Parts: sequence; structure tokens; C-alpha cells
Amino acid sequence: MITGSQCRAGRALVEVTRGKLSIRSGVPEDVIEGFERKLQEPEQDRIAALKAALESLGAIFLDENGGGIGVRLKFTQSEAKRIARMESEGGIVASDRVP
Repeated sequence: MITGSQCRAGRALVEVTRGKLSIRSGVPEDVIEGFERKLQEPEQDRIAALKAALESLGAIFLDENGGGIGVRLKFTQSEAKRIARMESEGGIVASDRVP
């Protein structure tokens, strides 16, 4: 599982608001805020939903490995920009079968 600090850092790295994370994860925004501010500990299924949503946006959570827990981006900034550009190119939808 992740900590509230990892959730806050992951959200900052993938540049998503609490509101958008709430929509993506199904976890109420006030629960996310309480978790990040260490005011409350949500149920494990809600923490798992937050983690999954942040991972789908490109965050990778690091376990304790002697150097501490953490979070990093799945892609470099330039890779993320290239992916975003490719995803918005559009084009004709067709079969991928090659004759």
C-alpha cells in the first residue's frame, strides 16, 4: 500500500488535482485530502483504488529498500510529451492486419 505522503507526491508528479483523482479512483475528495494530510487512514480498498488510479496516470510507487519509500514517474518528461502527441494525432481507424 501507499502512504498519504506518497499519494500527495504521486498526484503532484502526474499533475492531477484531488478532484480529478477522486473521479478516476471513485474515492471521495475529502477522504483523499484527509489521507494526504495524515488526518485519517482510509480503508485498504480505497488506498488500493488511489494507487491504481495514480499508476494508470504514470506514477510508480517504490517500496522501502533501505533508502526509504518513494514515488517516481513511469516515463521521462520527453517520453510523456511524445506519447501525448501521438495519442492526439487521430487518423483513420482501420484493421492492423497486413496482407
